[in-house]
Amino acid sequence: MVANTMSNVTTDVRSRKIAAVGPYLKSFSIVIVFVVISAFFAVANEYFMTWLNWVNLLRQSSINGILAIGVTFVILTKGIDLSVGSVMALAGMIAASLVTSTNQHFVLWAILAGAGTGAALGLVNGVIVTSFNVPPFVATLGMLSMARGMTLIFSDGRPVPNLSESFRWIGGGSVAGVPVPVLILFLVFAIGWIVLSYTTFGRYVYAVGGNEKAARTSGISTRTVVASTYVISGLLAGLAGLVLTSRTTAALPQAGIGYELDAIAAVVIGGTSLAGGRGSLIGTLFGALIIGTINNGMDLMGVSSYYQQLLKGAIIIVAVMLDQFRK
Repeated sequence: MVANTMSNVTTDVRSRKIAAVGPYLKSFSIVIVFVVISAFFAVANEYFMTWLNWVNLLRQSSINGILAIGVTFVILTKGIDLSVGSVMALAGMIAASLVTSTNQHFVLWAILAGAGTGAALGLVNGVIVTSFNVPPFVATLGMLSMARGMTLIFSDGRPVPNLSESFRWIGGGSVAGVPVPVLILFLVFAIGWIVLSYTTFGRYVYAVGGNEKAARTSGISTRTVVASTYVISGLLAGLAGLVLTSRTTAALPQAGIGYELDAIAAVVIGGTSLAGGRGSLIGTLFGALIIGTINNGMDLMGVSSYYQQLLKGAIIIVAVMLDQFRK
């Protein structure tokens, strides 16, 4: 009898310890995955852990990270934004037209024009979704095609080269050895994290995604909140377009193709639920780093880009399956 009692007490203590550790493991699971993947590529290729490679990896991941942060806001409200790749191409094209060899001193105007273009298209997405009750998938899929068409019309299908040196610094420069795109990413992350964690708007975003009907009943303007998330996503897509255009030193009409998939993959891998109301920008940041690490590591190993696409698709499916399992 005493032995059984002691056994039950021991089991109860173990259960409590597991229950106490569980949330921490869940919170740090994305970090553990990132470390494991990095360790694998470090063993597989001697150049992976070099400083130069990590600088390059972070620079490459920054664009997807900026996009993914904007997409996180949308997905938290149970939406989706498939247009970010095309929006960033149009924003980059418009910005580049203001900083060619004949317009060397319009860098500030170019930044405002690019970011403003993204925000404006995001607002259109938000209005279509909230005012006309068009499903987000359909609305943003349509914008994906429209923005790409506008990019081709604006550029007549030609690239815009000869960008000013000051504009190219945005994507290729560095401060104290840290690439400027990485600094932009962490600035965007810091602002986004503060907004979601410590502002009323951030609480509204989670509330709308968790239960829109209850949020509306409690007095929250759900339409305004949802539309605002699409504006944020568009704004950050425009900013990512500026960084991409600056980094490639030319605005290309085909820029940004497929970037929306990487952004959504980073958000889902980071633990944000496609059902809305649950997720964090910390997870999204590490999700973007995982995508960038996989791309970089497989490039160093000489793996074909075709297999990389296959792997990323599989990762998205597994991440969604895990999300459903957690629910």
